[in-house]
Amino acid sequence: MIAEAFHGALVRLASFDPEVWDAVWVSLSVSGTATLAACVLGIPLGVAVALSRFPGKRGVVATINTLMSLPTVVIGLVLYAMLSRSGPLGGLELLYTRTAMAIGQAVLATPIVAALAIASLEGADVRLRQTAWSLGATANQARWVVVRESRGALVAAGMAAFGRVFAEVGVSMMLGGNLRGETRNLATGIAFETGKGEFSVGLALGLVLLTVALGVNALAILLKRVREDAP
Repeated sequence: MIAEAFHGALVRLASFDPEVWDAVWVSLSVSGTATLAACVLGIPLGVAVALSRFPGKRGVVATINTLMSLPTVVIGLVLYAMLSRSGPLGGLELLYTRTAMAIGQAVLATPIVAALAIASLEGADVRLRQTAWSLGATANQARWVVVRESRGALVAAGMAAFGRVFAEVGVSMMLGGNLRGETRNLATGIAFETGKGEFSVGLALGLVLLTVALGVNALAILLKRVREDAP
């Protein structure tokens, strides 16, 4: 059965089956948008927390780290209640759309980006800011030096967030509804197709998902090596 499913998967991929490639496009567009939003929100938050001193900083860091493990079902339930017709944002009619999926994935990814940004910036060489100050830089300019030198780690944080939401099922299923050709992505497509016995389609979607995930991780490793080898 597995051999037949694998053969069917290769045939569907090679023939550019719309059932497969529609799901690929939905996954890339939604997860890409969500990751971009998460970076826009999470990186400035991480910079502000990591490079500043204020009362309760440890509590803020602990909260952000805790939100990294927030169950996707919880995010889906909260956003579903807000976006449903009886919810406060029901008038926007976003439920069961790609926009709703992107919002949910962004909520899931933002703490990941922020936490990894904090870890990378706090682990940066303290001599960076000291050198910048000795050359007459202001506090903000010194912070920018640290951020610039940590850009490889920040890019890796964004990639880690993309990998997390790209394979996510709960939020996508609850907010997108798994509508064929509209909101069905790779992860929800795998669950749906295998549930009805279409193993070749499910395996094809799984192969594509793993291929993209492998590419993202390979790129993250490459960027890390470049950063480590840089003078």
